[in-house]
This record gives sequence, C-alpha cells and structure tokens, in this order.
Amino acid sequence: MVTERIPRKIFGSQPGTGRTTPISSAAPVQDPLFLALEQLDPLSEFAMLEIDPLSKMAAEMDTPDSLDPKTVANKDVKGNIFKDMDPWSSRKAGILSKYTTSEKLSIVTSFLYEGEKVVVKTQSTAVDKVQHRLEQLDSFEEGSQRKLNVSQAEYIGRIDQLNKELVSAWNSEQRVKALKIAIQCAKLLADTEVLPFYPSKFVLITDILDTFGKLVYERLRVKSDYYKPGSKTPTPLPEDFTPDMVPESAKETCLNWFHKIASIRELVPRLYVETALMKSYNFISSNECADGVLRITEMIHGIGNPLVAIYVRCYLCRVGINLMSQNSNYDFLYANFKAFLDSYQHLFSRCVKLEIAAQKMTMRTYASLYTPALDFILQAVVCTVNESVLADLLNNCKQCNNRYSYHVFSLFIPTSTTIKV
Repeated sequence: MVTERIPRKIFGSQPGTGRTTPISSAAPVQDPLFLALEQLDPLSEFAMLEIDPLSKMAAEMDTPDSLDPKTVANKDVKGNIFKDMDPWSSRKAGILSKYTTSEKLSIVTSFLYEGEKVVVKTQSTAVDKVQHRLEQLDSFEEGSQRKLNVSQAEYIGRIDQLNKELVSAWNSEQRVKALKIAIQCAKLLADTEVLPFYPSKFVLITDILDTFGKLVYERLRVKSDYYKPGSKTPTPLPEDFTPDMVPESAKETCLNWFHKIASIRELVPRLYVETALMKSYNFISSNECADGVLRITEMIHGIGNPLVAIYVRCYLCRVGINLMSQNSNYDFLYANFKAFLDSYQHLFSRCVKLEIAAQKMTMRTYASLYTPALDFILQAVVCTVNESVLADLLNNCKQCNNRYSYHVFSLFIPTSTTIKV
C-alpha cells in the first residue's frame, strides 16, 4: 500500500476556449454557497426564497432519531443509522439530468479495440515483481492512445461501452485488461476540462468502478473456500466471514491486487481504484478496511483541485458507509467534511478563478458543482455524530467566516442545541 503524501499539484486540465455551457436547471433556487460567494446574508436571503434542496433535506431528517442528543452508538443500534438518509441510487438520476453540457468531451478510446498483450515472465525477486506490475500498466498507459472529442450523448455511450468491455475482459480471464480499463476510467475524473458536466461524469465513472470492485471481491470469495473444523469438504465463505477463515492463497491474491493498485503513478486514479476495492481488504484483516479509509482520507489532501478532491471524498464516504458494520467508528465521515471546511478557501484561489474564467463560468455556477458531493457527505455526518459535535463545527464555520458551511449546518442542527459564539 502507498502511504506517501503526494505533492500538491495544480489542476491538470488545459485551459479551454470560449465556453458558454450552462447547467441545465430551470429552477431558480439559490444554493447557500451562492449566497456566501456573493457575500450576502444567507439567513435574510433564504427567508425570501422558496424552500431549497438543503432545507428540504433538513426537514425530511427532522425525526425523533435525528433529535436524539446521543452518540451514534446509542442512536439506532438495532436499525440502520442511515435510514433517514437519501441513498446514492436515488440521487443519480437527478444529477445526470441537471449537470449537462453542449461542449465536446474528451475520452481515450483506442484501448477498447486493441488486443490484450499477454507477457509471460518469471519474476524471481520482489523488485522484479514490482517492475513487472509497472510494465503491465505502462504498456497500456504509453500505448497508442487516441483522444476523441465527442458529444455528451456519445460520451455516455462510450462510457457504457467501457463498462461492458470491462466485464467482458474479466469474464474472459483478462484481469489486467479489466484493471487497465478501471484505471483509465478513474483518470477521467482528474479532468475538469468541461466543468459543468463533472458531477454527471462522476456518477457514470463510479458506477464502472463499483462494478470492478464487485468483480474482484466475488473472485476472491470464489478462491476462498475453507474447511470447517473436522470437515474434509471445502465450503464457500459465508457472507459474514472473518479473515482467519480465508486461505493463505486467497490472501496472497488479494494482496497482489493492492500491490498492482499501489503501482498506479497518478494519485487520483490510484485513490479511486483502491477505494473501489476497499471491501476486499476484509480478506486480509478485520481492521484493514477501516485503516484504509482513514489513510485515503488523509491522502486526498494531496489533490490540488478542490472540485476533484470533494468528489473523491464523496466516493470514499459512499463506499465506507456500505462497508462498516453497525457498531463501527464513523469518524472518517466527520474527517472528510472537516477537510472540506479546512480547504474552503481553495475555492477562491487564483487557479480556480483562472479555470472558471477560461470556461466562461460564473463563480455561482461553479459553486453549484459541489452540491451533490457535499449534500451526501453532510447527510452522512448528521446521521453519525451527536449535537455537540455539530455545534462545534458550526462555531468553527462562524469563526472561519465560512458562510456557506455555517448556514448549511444551521439547517441541520436541532433548534434545542445551544450554540455559544
């Protein structure tokens, strides 16, 4: 596993020329972040508006469970603590319909049609094995790639083709090719050349990464037949298996997958692909998964583009929620939202201003791109921490003059909570 901190790198996207792409949303609803960016009084402004999505979300969560001033351990132990949270599956259609573009989108497609190169090579040492993994990935990354500029409809079609190609490669035992497709898809999420489409691209690409993660996990389960005490007949692993039930051969295969991922040179695809395979850490040890989530939470600080970073955090939180058991520690959710608060000023950096100016986008429109990721993370935070923690975060927002986060938290914190400022 890679634990080094990657130096902060400014956006990898290339400056675009005259962009007039709007986000296709007919609703005139104003987001709290818009108000913060324009230095307006959010409380006064919202009093004059129809209910906005964040207010609606807060109202829906205003249930007895959400008002219980207890920690997550006592909040809803027997049930799902995220039962009041809108599932990701119900959000996708809205994101895809709202964040659209008429601009041309770039996608690498040549590898879809190239035959898989099979290299038989003996690796005698650990160094040789690492070198071989790098050569396998580099043979794809440095091959005859072609970039096509396509319409949004064509882009979506090619993404669907990638998904099918990944599954086809996997079913034909071409594991490395499937990994290469997953990596190339994840690389697309480091590209912000067409900003208005980014949230929709995130939805499309992470669906492919989810598929890849499931394929790897199920393959490892198939290789993990074990023998019950006193039995000579192999038995498939149960759903609630423990690492001690996993044979060493399956653990070695699992580690090999993560070693391949650690060989990915670029930070963004490496974090995305490792997150997609996070569930497979359960084959190695019982605490590897939780440790991995916290480690990646810290590594995201190495992503210089704040929009790219918040969506990596969103994916990590989404995967983490599905992996943790009911009595797990959900501190990673709080940590990821707090990381956004700490880096809030990056939204106003010179690099961001240059990028949105190059794409002829207003700061208001740019800010709306953060909403899907922040909505998801914040709902998860509210489900897993007590009132005192939320109040502390709210105070922190006020002291940092972070108007957006202050107003969002004020929507979620119960009115009975006393906040001293």
